[in-house]
Amino acid sequence: MAEAAASETNRAIEAVFRIERARLIASLARMTRDVDRAEELAQEALLVALAEWPRSGVPVNPGAWLTAAAKRRAVDGFRRAAMRERKHAEIARDLDGESDMSVEAIEAAIDDELGDELLGLIFAACHPVIAPEARAALTLRLVGGLTVEEIARAFLSNDAAIAARITRAKKAIARAGVGFEVPRGTELAARRASVLEVIYLIFNEGYAATAGESLTRPPLCAEAQRLGRILAGLMPAEPEVLGLLALMEIQASRLAARAGPGGRFVPLPEQDRARWDQLLIRRGLDALAKAEALGGADGPYVLQAALAACHARARRAEDTDWAKIAGLYDRLRTIMPSPVVELNRAVAHSMAFGPEAGLRLVDEIADAALLRNYAPLPAARGDFLFRAGRLDEARSAFENAAALAGNEGERAFLLDRAAACGGGSGR
Repeated sequence: MAEAAASETNRAIEAVFRIERARLIASLARMTRDVDRAEELAQEALLVALAEWPRSGVPVNPGAWLTAAAKRRAVDGFRRAAMRERKHAEIARDLDGESDMSVEAIEAAIDDELGDELLGLIFAACHPVIAPEARAALTLRLVGGLTVEEIARAFLSNDAAIAARITRAKKAIARAGVGFEVPRGTELAARRASVLEVIYLIFNEGYAATAGESLTRPPLCAEAQRLGRILAGLMPAEPEVLGLLALMEIQASRLAARAGPGGRFVPLPEQDRARWDQLLIRRGLDALAKAEALGGADGPYVLQAALAACHARARRAEDTDWAKIAGLYDRLRTIMPSPVVELNRAVAHSMAFGPEAGLRLVDEIADAALLRNYAPLPAARGDFLFRAGRLDEARSAFENAAALAGNEGERAFLLDRAAACGGGSGR
């Protein structure tokens, strides 16, 4: 009986720690200017809690308790190191007077700076001095609380490669002297763009896996949505933050409908809309409305969310307002020019104005370097040709797309479309 109670208490402590971990590391990183040390101190605080809480009970504010324990251990560590570096000496002197503070006093201090501390950690993890793929891994590790093994599984990589990415990212932060504060002035906009890019990169890898057997990796989407919700809570007046959150919520609403029997890809017009998550759609539409009310209607993430909303509002595929979608892509290409946006614009125009309109637009970007080995380009061209009745050409385009596809479910779908054109080898 006692063993069961102790086990239940330990599970409760570990659950609390998972909730408080990012905030705790944010506070410690800001104090120590050392991500590795912040993680170590957070873990040490957990060990202290596992030893003391079964006897004393979980405190009213466990986050404040853990922070107090970690800060006291930090001061002890600075003392043991003989305060060799001036920074350590300054921090230790500042905190020496805090070492006997009550949990209530520390809690009040946390409440005053919690938003800035957590934002500071997110901005540090997504700093431009770090390679984009390493930013994603570090963000998932520090803010998402995922283990190296979990991140490796999510990105179909191995533990050593992910661990190396994270280590390089931490070293880059240290070399560049990156602060764990929210940037100010003109730097804020540039750095915010990097943060949003990293969160959306994580989401996209979950929404459309670039390789492997599974079309999607829902846990990655869930982590990105959680990060987006945190960011929107901390920056509620930023339209692009709300736009990204809206975009992810609406897209995630379709996850269950994207794969059919055997994991085969189901394109948007053919999805069973009864399987779309209406709660996520409502959340997304609400975030979009807030972003537009703040004057952000022409922001790139807000525009992409508006595009997703057009599909979410259509009860049947045939109700989709493709003319409106084409118009939104016309606006998006002016503020976020890229070959991928142009390709999606071609798809929208083909649906609104006929396949020949799509073919004309896709021919204009056929030589773009970024799209040279991009499976969606020949896949889109194949669809336009199929709908135009040019079946031989469509079959060839679908087969080319299948050869470029890295995801097995996507490849199978494209080969099925090639076979539906008749003739040829199909598979």
